[in-house]
Amino acid sequence: MKIGLYFGSFNPVHTGHLIIANHLLNFTDLRKVWFIVSPQNPFKEATTLLNEYDRLHLLKLATEDDNRIKIMDIEFNLPKPSYTSVTLAHLEEKYPGNEFSVIMGSDSFQNLHKWKNYEAIIKNYSIYIYVRPGFDIKNNIRAKINVVDAPLLEISATEIRQMIRDGKSIRYIVPDKVMDEIERGGYYRK
Repeated sequence: MKIGLYFGSFNPVHTGHLIIANHLLNFTDLRKVWFIVSPQNPFKEATTLLNEYDRLHLLKLATEDDNRIKIMDIEFNLPKPSYTSVTLAHLEEKYPGNEFSVIMGSDSFQNLHKWKNYEAIIKNYSIYIYVRPGFDIKNNIRAKINVVDAPLLEISATEIRQMIRDGKSIRYIVPDKVMDEIERGGYYRK
């Protein structure tokens, strides 16, 4: 089965993430999208992250009615920080017979050459790239890419967290179930 792997902190998951996953499922040859929750991205500070189990729970709430999407905690049991190349090797071993591709924004693709073992990633996996404003796609590393004309939504998890701290509504920016759980759990208030 052809599966797109959408890596991220999802801190928190928002409508933009879900629209991209849905668009890829509707308009590419991907049959499933697996969200891979990263407990610690090597390029981000851990101090700004909600606990990984809470982020996983929010993602599960956001996608529980869509059987095309699976939420994965595979990186929770791998060394931190999380490296995509290591996770891909574990997924290949655990789920043989599937064809995995990596999903990323053009901002991440611009930095792919800085990733640990990026050569193995571009050699063995195709990459589905959705365009982020201000980040042109230059394939200087000769990766197997598929540029996806997904809807552009400038939604930032950083801005969502700030809105929560400021007591502003995040309705319509995150799914209702996610908003309710964030309010109930008091997430991101500090």
